[in-house]
Amino acid sequence: MLAYMLSGPPPVGAYLQEVTATSRHYVDRLFDPDPQNVLQGVIDMKNAVIGNNKQKANLIVLGAVPRLLYLLQQSCSSLELRTECAVVLGSLAMGTENNIKSLVDCHIIPALLQGLLCPDLIFIEACLRCLRTVFISPVTPVQLLYTDPTVVPHLMSLLSRSHRTQEYTTQIFSHCCKTPEHQTVLFNHGAIQNIAPLLTSPSYKVRMQALKCFSVLAYENSAVSMMLVKVLVEGELLSQVFVRMMQRDQPIEMQLTAAKCLTYMCRAGAIRTDESCIVLKTLPCLVRMCSKEHLLEERVEGAETLAFLMEPDVELQRIASTTDHLVAMLADYFKYPSSVSAIADIKRLDHDLKHAHELRQAAFKLYASLGSNDEDIRKKITETENMMDRIVSGLSESSIKVRLAAVRCLHSLSRSVQQLRTSFHDHAVWKPLMKLLQNAPDEVLVMASSTLCNLLLEFSPSKEPILESGVIELLCSLTQSESPALRVNGIWALMNMAFQSDQKVKGEIVQCLGTEQLFRLLSDPDANVLMKTLGLLRNLLSTRPHIDQIMSSHGKQIMQAVTLILEAEHSVEVKEQTLCILTNIADGNTAKELIMTNDDTLQKIKYYMGHSNVKLQLAATFCISNLIWNEEDGSQERQDKLRELGFVDMLHKLSQVSDANLSDRAKTAMQQYLA
Repeated sequence: MLAYMLSGPPPVGAYLQEVTATSRHYVDRLFDPDPQNVLQGVIDMKNAVIGNNKQKANLIVLGAVPRLLYLLQQSCSSLELRTECAVVLGSLAMGTENNIKSLVDCHIIPALLQGLLCPDLIFIEACLRCLRTVFISPVTPVQLLYTDPTVVPHLMSLLSRSHRTQEYTTQIFSHCCKTPEHQTVLFNHGAIQNIAPLLTSPSYKVRMQALKCFSVLAYENSAVSMMLVKVLVEGELLSQVFVRMMQRDQPIEMQLTAAKCLTYMCRAGAIRTDESCIVLKTLPCLVRMCSKEHLLEERVEGAETLAFLMEPDVELQRIASTTDHLVAMLADYFKYPSSVSAIADIKRLDHDLKHAHELRQAAFKLYASLGSNDEDIRKKITETENMMDRIVSGLSESSIKVRLAAVRCLHSLSRSVQQLRTSFHDHAVWKPLMKLLQNAPDEVLVMASSTLCNLLLEFSPSKEPILESGVIELLCSLTQSESPALRVNGIWALMNMAFQSDQKVKGEIVQCLGTEQLFRLLSDPDANVLMKTLGLLRNLLSTRPHIDQIMSSHGKQIMQAVTLILEAEHSVEVKEQTLCILTNIADGNTAKELIMTNDDTLQKIKYYMGHSNVKLQLAATFCISNLIWNEEDGSQERQDKLRELGFVDMLHKLSQVSDANLSDRAKTAMQQYLA
């Protein structure tokens, strides 16, 4: 028992004994009956804690916070005392994250928000400064700002009081706006109208915090962005104010944040991608941020914002790829900090060594965005020094964010037939990719499995070695995922794998997936999953021996599934793909009998021959054409049966339609009767 006690944590008393007597003395003075002594005690405490984290922690442990909050909330306390209490609390909040947690647990936020109702400006500023410090900490739940619906409108009303209230309030807003719901609350309480005038404030800090507010309000929010493009500030459009803030003579932080505002407005559809404020101002500004004279965090933010700006737009990707040698400039992100780094400040070097992985992540993201559409840009990226090796090592980095960004980059490059045949093959990229698929969070799995789909295309040299590595089981397990994206990718990869494969591979797919799972996927609520499953079935049922073999063992279930899909409410694409499967079955030697002996299916084919959609008419006509083809055994009996069911009349009608493809196909089928 004694040994156990010794090995446990030291009793609280042991810690408290370390707390200096002076700390206790400061706390004791807060309880002095003389208000003047209390005030002096708080002022002395304020001076003692500045820059002294040990002292801050001691005072918190000794219970100073509840007493300070009590004094702050007492209307009988003098304004000077209440203000000094707010200042000391703000100083305690400047310490460690544990300090913040202790303050939040003592309900500092409601107490300070209550304090904002006092008319005295100096007290309000002290409360706001403390609130700002608490809210910018990552450990504070931002939801606390929105608990009471009267808080946000009251904070808006304080924006007109002074430069300090403007700076602290906008900083609180920008840190507490984390979700679309938060954006809506701020927007509905007039954030845009109230904050826009602050962009021309004489105070740099106010301008900067107002700008940050707009960047978080506009992010992925079209309602806010559409409103922002109409706003005038002193007669000038807001977008032009942002352009001015991006000029090279402005501080880097301001240039970057203004570029983010315009980027977010553009991505939300409020500014066109070909407007000059994007092409000639925002994009060059963000490329500039990627150069090595900037600080690590500026380079990271610049690259990530630029990646976001041009992600959906091939023209911006082309412009960026030829601006300031960007593709080569990004290669420096992997060499940082180098052994001969020009960082004289040792603290800075230590910080950058710990955060160098963020640069690699940002570079991968930007390469992924740059190469997502254009073949020449992809070629340029893969020819950048050691690029493929860097991606391969990125796939196994300890940071999950770097792994995700590396696989995004790989996915972007895997859209190129040329790269799949060359650099992907030369670097055996499939090996680390397969390893990544074994055990990864869903977001990495989605991107890695998408990339695998491309590596399994028939012209990819990686297809064979991947097949030999036992990938089928892994893909079949993905089709059972809760995530629709993973189900789609699993089935898509199997579809690519089955394309023009030999019977052995097809057999393995059917056996591993199992007919039960295959038919479960055919009734999947996600339309993409259904389309890819039909694509897989179509690829499995190609070449006659394969069609006959699969239909002899699974024909009944397949015909049932096909019938259900043709009867149900589905898109034209789904129905067309299903009719194409019937066309393949009709091409089998023995398999076609499963259609011929099923009058229900024949009636459905006839119905689709008379459908209003040409694609469906064409697919159904192809199916009939295969059933009546002359050179095959039993064709006479099939032709007779189909004539009796009215198919010849239907073909005659279709041979006279205006659509050339359809009438030609119907005429070709009719000729089988004449031969």
